[in-house]
Amino acid sequence: MFATEEVVPLSLTDEAIARIRGLIQAGDLAPGSRLPPENQLAAQLGISRNSMREAVKALQFARVLDARPGDGTYVTSLAPDLLLGGLGSAVELLRDDTLLEVMEIRSMLEPAATSAAALRITADDLAELEFLLGRMRASAADAEELVRYDMDFHRTVVAATGNQSLTSVLDGLSGRTARARVWRGLLNADAAAQTLAEHQAIYDALAAGDPELARAAALLHVSSSARWLRHALAEGSAGSMVGPALDPGR
Repeated sequence: MFATEEVVPLSLTDEAIARIRGLIQAGDLAPGSRLPPENQLAAQLGISRNSMREAVKALQFARVLDARPGDGTYVTSLAPDLLLGGLGSAVELLRDDTLLEVMEIRSMLEPAATSAAALRITADDLAELEFLLGRMRASAADAEELVRYDMDFHRTVVAATGNQSLTSVLDGLSGRTARARVWRGLLNADAAAQTLAEHQAIYDALAAGDPELARAAALLHVSSSARWLRHALAEGSAGSMVGPALDPGR
């Protein structure tokens, strides 16, 4: 006799969310369109107005809907950077012992992205990367500033692929690992020089338009970060290492 999986019924709010999402996925509510009045939409979907309000709040939080006081509620653009922009906040909530998993995801995606960028990068993109490398060299004694330009560098590289979804995903993943990069600079006196050398190698490969060299340079960079992190976790310094977050205002 086969065991059957128990089906957990959706809450009324979850059901309301699913029905609104269904309208969007079916194209009945297109990006930028205004939702019908609350009572009309609730009646159309066969749900209560209270459930409708809770569903709208949840979809606002997910950046699917945008409530404009005095004007109504609209479907957002549903652009990747908008919908995936909350990934970084979600990743920040992961436990410290899952940080290596995040690094593993980066090691899968970032080299491929850098390889693709080598074939698509523009002269303006290269000029921006060269500027950021200069700022990184000037900030080599300041771990937090170095990390900030480091993140801008990687964001520019991935954006050069023209893939907005990939850019948003990797941007979110890098937010979590930023803390580790800061502490890497504080705990390892050679980290700044090593990081600069790795970024220069990525830039050189991109400037040469060599996708395989770019892939290898990016993989080396992510792998060296992962090796340090694995060692730090083994030494039991993870709790202090990933504690302080970057302050964007500093």
